[in-house]
Amino acid sequence: MPINFTVVPVEDAEGDSNSAAAAGSSKPVSLGNIFAKEDDEDNLQGPHSGDNSQKESTPFINSDDDGEQYYDGKNMALFEEEMESNPMVSSLLSRLANYTNLTQGVREHEEYDNEDGVRRVADTVPQMGTFIGVYLPCMQNILGVILFLRLTWIVGTAGILGSFAIVSMCCICTLLTAISMSAIATNGVVPAGGSYYMISRSLGPEFGGAVGLCFYLGTTFAGSMYILGTIEILLTYIIPTATVFKEGESAAMSNNMRVYGTCCLLLMALVVFVGVKYVNKLALVFLACVILSIMATYAGVIKTLIEPPEFNVCLLGNRSLKNEMIETCAKTEVIKNNTVITKVWSLFCDSEYSNATCDEYFILNNLTELRAIPGLLSGVIKDNLWGDYGPAGTYIEKKSQPSIEETQDTSDDVYKPYVFNDISTYFTLLVGIYFPSVTGIMAGSNRSGDLRDAQRSIPIGTIMAILTTSFIYISCVVLFGACIEGVVLRDKFGYSVKKNPVIGILAWPSPWVIVIGSFFSCCGAGLQSLTGAPRLLQAIARDGIIPFLQVFGHGKANGEPTWALLLTVGICEIGILIASLDAVAPILSMFFLMCYLFVNLACAVQTLLRTPNWRPRFKFYHWTLSFLGMSLCLSLMFISSWYYALVAMVIAGCIYKYIEYRGAVKEWGDGIRGLSLNAARYALIRLEEVPLHTKNWRPQLLVLCKLDSDLTVKHPRLMSFTTQLKAGKGLTIVCSVLKGTFMTRGNEAKTGEQNLKATMAVEKMKGFSHVVVSSNLRDGFSLLIQSAGLGGMKHNAVLMAWPTGWTQARDPSARRNFIETVRETTSAHLALMVAKNIDHFPSNQERLKEGTIDVWWIVHDGGLLMLLPFLLSQHKVWRKCKMRIFTVAQMDDNSIQMKKDLQMFLYHLRLDAEVEVVEMHESDISAFTYEKTLVMEQRSQMLKQMQLSRTEREREIQSITDVSRGSIKRKKSPGVPSLITLCIPEEEVATGP
Repeated sequence: MPINFTVVPVEDAEGDSNSAAAAGSSKPVSLGNIFAKEDDEDNLQGPHSGDNSQKESTPFINSDDDGEQYYDGKNMALFEEEMESNPMVSSLLSRLANYTNLTQGVREHEEYDNEDGVRRVADTVPQMGTFIGVYLPCMQNILGVILFLRLTWIVGTAGILGSFAIVSMCCICTLLTAISMSAIATNGVVPAGGSYYMISRSLGPEFGGAVGLCFYLGTTFAGSMYILGTIEILLTYIIPTATVFKEGESAAMSNNMRVYGTCCLLLMALVVFVGVKYVNKLALVFLACVILSIMATYAGVIKTLIEPPEFNVCLLGNRSLKNEMIETCAKTEVIKNNTVITKVWSLFCDSEYSNATCDEYFILNNLTELRAIPGLLSGVIKDNLWGDYGPAGTYIEKKSQPSIEETQDTSDDVYKPYVFNDISTYFTLLVGIYFPSVTGIMAGSNRSGDLRDAQRSIPIGTIMAILTTSFIYISCVVLFGACIEGVVLRDKFGYSVKKNPVIGILAWPSPWVIVIGSFFSCCGAGLQSLTGAPRLLQAIARDGIIPFLQVFGHGKANGEPTWALLLTVGICEIGILIASLDAVAPILSMFFLMCYLFVNLACAVQTLLRTPNWRPRFKFYHWTLSFLGMSLCLSLMFISSWYYALVAMVIAGCIYKYIEYRGAVKEWGDGIRGLSLNAARYALIRLEEVPLHTKNWRPQLLVLCKLDSDLTVKHPRLMSFTTQLKAGKGLTIVCSVLKGTFMTRGNEAKTGEQNLKATMAVEKMKGFSHVVVSSNLRDGFSLLIQSAGLGGMKHNAVLMAWPTGWTQARDPSARRNFIETVRETTSAHLALMVAKNIDHFPSNQERLKEGTIDVWWIVHDGGLLMLLPFLLSQHKVWRKCKMRIFTVAQMDDNSIQMKKDLQMFLYHLRLDAEVEVVEMHESDISAFTYEKTLVMEQRSQMLKQMQLSRTEREREIQSITDVSRGSIKRKKSPGVPSLITLCIPEEEVATGP
């Protein structure tokens, strides 16, 4: 059913926002504009307002905010929504002219500047489709510095097969991540923040903040890598004479990279600070550079079939030589019938004469000149199939070329014009260096507000960009290996081909196409990183989940993240000081891989939980694909660099725990909460299926509190005592009862529950609170005793305060409620603890320096009386208090033997306590105590007579023990069952317990 209709114009008496309709205009008005007008006015003031950014803020699927422009010149708005208002060619050229690779939030700041501080809904940039809005930005972000500066070296070092494996793993990883990302991105709107927004709203603020900061660090170090690539191109190929430190000095190249890299960083930061509109205007230039460079490379490959380029490489024996200064690849040459030495001779010999002392290897081996690019039909692909790894400082050699090794010391060869490996090479290192070349897949999802149909454009554009770039990379791997000589491929900086980039000598018509194209491509990518990273940090800071980052949420009056830009420049400078593109690339690989891992995890969790809100429009996803992508990301992290992977995980873990401990409470309906609910349900079911063993028994408390007239806790020390008794372990349910009806006192019940939670937070008590409304207090407490808890997580003990002044009260209801609560607890076979003089108990801030915890152990109760003082002594309040056990003996009992037996019993229980035996006359001992002891002895004798097995006997003893925790009626008259009473007499409060 269509959503947008042609609406008859009506008069607007309250405003002139629909002045066109009020004037009788025939232009149709969207229903979304009518009903969502007020929402749009509010949203225009938000931080994410931008081009058509309000499309999802209305209840209509296709509501339009710029309806007058959109329907301009149309007659049937009902059926012509998908038609272009301009001819196709002019429309395409217009969009290309306004092409931008900046995210939605960046363009908003630019529009703010253009209007001199007056924020508006942008209409200068038309809404983009799949090709302009997603495909081209992803292509530009994916293709970059690694393709032009390192791919040929990776192919030469790893071989065609090894490089194919590296490229395939990385491309499959990003493809699986793109599938997961498409599912998440089409499940709602993705505003500025991109991957951070997706992860945080899917996995919660803890994961979102941790991975968002990792993604920010990855984007920042990507800026360092692009700047280092820019400086490498500048100093190696464009202006090699502009070095500050000359090559004769140690670490000259690294120092030059640091100096020029810092200057370039400051210049780019200044451009970003002044205004991103300048970066925007150059976006099309940077994109054109990338496309032209790739086209020149393919053109050069085709040209090798006709005529290979005139670039040669000079070999001494099988070792490659730097031929920047070598004109003739020979030891001597004949000029006008005279034999003269060449430049090579002077490099290896100490004089220009034929009897000069020369390098041994130079004397033993001949010079050979090979074509650097034999061409597709030369068969060189067979030599380049396998890798050639080696440590730093090894010669770049052609293994099939004959060579005679010298016998003397070769330590001085570093000063000879050989081409060496500058770093140790191995497969895992190449994976870490290559992976940044496949990042950039988030460029489309970051700009959903700029797209005409984000639900359709993001999946198609991103996946098509990945497939296209994967084809480019794989084809380049094969074509490089099939066209270029192996020793040239392994020459990272092109020293053997007159200091030209290796991919440049293959390109047609000139190597300068690659040099200039890659230079501007790296500049553009660096500017985009310095533009995007501060805004990502600003999005994290404005969410308020990391308190110490809140200062970075502020900036200039137009919202430009000035402070975030300064931090980004500082972190970026760290990468530049490393001064090696090969060392920086694995660092940002870690952060991007961690981000992609959690994108896959978010999709897998949401899919497996089957939450009702999980309804992506992109249907071609499955949790197995997300799980495979997550596993591949984790594997690539440890393959690339296990220590970098551990560092990245530690950073993410520390941020996660910090947000969990100090971060703001955010409820975004994330998947981790749903996962927790499922895990809790499973655990509760499992708890109920298996009976509780004695070893796992601990007091699960139901604390019965009383609220005063202000609905605050009357005895807060009861909460303190509960905290000291539980120490955060086990189940604690704090409850109270209000007298009345829920319809009249429902709000008061909610207020009381909030007050309970506040008191629990002050006392650092972990548990649950609940307030019920009942017609009378007795029924309310009875209901709580019966029904509190859930499944296997139910209370087994009740804690309450001794009622104060109940003997003097004229109203007998207090006494009756207390007694009935005791009876209800007994009937439910629960342990009952009554704390007398609770207001005199120590608080959690007090520390008892001395004192004793006395237990009168009259009847064997299953060990509860022994357990309570032990639990109390574990808390820091009671830690220095000693434990004393008092027991009662008759006059004719052996008190000494009883004390020894009790001490041995405590020893087996692993309890450290003093034992005191108090002798009493038989008449003083309660008849109830005598009967209970007698019943226990009779049952023990009965068990022996039944000749049960050991397992059955233990089970029966456990049931007897459980029953013994209850109370038995007195023999002569019905009385109150025994109470486990923790009491501090008022006269002993001053002296300590």
